[in-house]
Amino acid sequence: MGQNGRGGIIHGRPATSHGGKFRKEWPPSPGGAGGIRYHSAHQFGGFARVLVLGIETSCDESGVALYDSDRGLLGHTLHSQAAMHEEYGGVVPELASRDHVRRVLPLTELLLKRCGRRIKDIDAIAYTRGPGLAGALLVGAAIANGLAFALGKPVIGVHHLEGHLLSPLLADPKPDFPFIAMLVSGGHSQIMRVSGVGAYETLGDTLDDAAGEAFDRSAKLLGLGYPGGPALAKLAAGGDEHRFALPRPLINSGDLDFSFSGLKTAVRTLIEKQGQDEQARGDAAAQHQSRSDIAAAVQAAIVDVLVAKSVAAVQMTGMRELVVAGGVGANQRLREMLRQQAKRNGFRVYYPPLEFCTDNGAMIALAGSLRLSASCAAENSPLAGALRLSASGEIQNTAGALRLSAKREGEIRSAASTPPLSASSDHPAPVEAPYSFTVAPRWDLASLTPVTP
Repeated sequence: MGQNGRGGIIHGRPATSHGGKFRKEWPPSPGGAGGIRYHSAHQFGGFARVLVLGIETSCDESGVALYDSDRGLLGHTLHSQAAMHEEYGGVVPELASRDHVRRVLPLTELLLKRCGRRIKDIDAIAYTRGPGLAGALLVGAAIANGLAFALGKPVIGVHHLEGHLLSPLLADPKPDFPFIAMLVSGGHSQIMRVSGVGAYETLGDTLDDAAGEAFDRSAKLLGLGYPGGPALAKLAAGGDEHRFALPRPLINSGDLDFSFSGLKTAVRTLIEKQGQDEQARGDAAAQHQSRSDIAAAVQAAIVDVLVAKSVAAVQMTGMRELVVAGGVGANQRLREMLRQQAKRNGFRVYYPPLEFCTDNGAMIALAGSLRLSASCAAENSPLAGALRLSASGEIQNTAGALRLSAKREGEIRSAASTPPLSASSDHPAPVEAPYSFTVAPRWDLASLTPVTP
């Protein structure tokens, strides 16, 4: 879970909870997200417009979105499970999976209605294939492949982190390739060199825990609710970050790797010691201030490491554009410190809109659209063949899909296959069927196949 949201269904801008009610202003203004155009029609092999449905179910948020290749993002809906998991202090995988089953199709139906589209208007379906919780991923895979099979449409399995990595392209201004990206979330802390869609090189990674995990664990030790990151940041606003000294792991290591397990241990030790001292004095006001000061110290320690590594990556590579994506990227102190460093060192920083920092369907629809764009621009592309087939109007329902000829089945099978992992990967991709219900809970982003028109 990232740095915003407390549960309920959200859509449009900004992404805040409304007690399960939908905001009135829907869909967004004509032209999608601010009227930004990301692709031109000729990029899609002669198709005037391609509409991609994106489905995200990797963890504790059910997200769906519609991305138009000509107009950009048409709209998105999201249901956060934060309120459901709060009483357990973290995500319960089985509950997450069951909730996705209940939410995805109603969210899709509502999204189509709000955007004035029909299910048969969709040209392709993109879904999160991994990494994430296996059961939650399987829900999205089953729904996406089931819909795609019934409609006779191609399906695209998207890497969850690729979605985050490309999410700043939903903003305005947006970065140009190549750029440096820092992915920071509850499960990942990585620095990547991004040369294009699918062309990712890992420059730094966490050796143990991620930055978001350090936020969440520290929040739990302080007795804060779930999700911990936003709660800790709120408590830190009234604290003195200089009162307590906490380590900045690997900040001077000379490389771009991260480590936050030692910081978590130091925070636990500090909280236990400080609690014993102040409990003995019986001063409630002092105890509250100490909690705020500890929260501020934790936030400062994590942010200092992230900023130092980001600046080092820019200086080591000579690139002048830095992308920050993932839930931790919503942290306001992180943004302010990076803004100062960017001004001092002459580089630019890009973020996704705040509503797209946490998991969402919009980033999956965008990533699927970009991969579809490159594939359709290529001569004799299987995806282009699948789109021409579906555009012919011959496949409108399950019965039509079942009547596919062997040749056409081959086109759809090729279109449905996710680019395989490299042979050297520790986690090779499962064998894909024409419509595959396999997922990849562990999947190395750097092993993706680059996409070139």
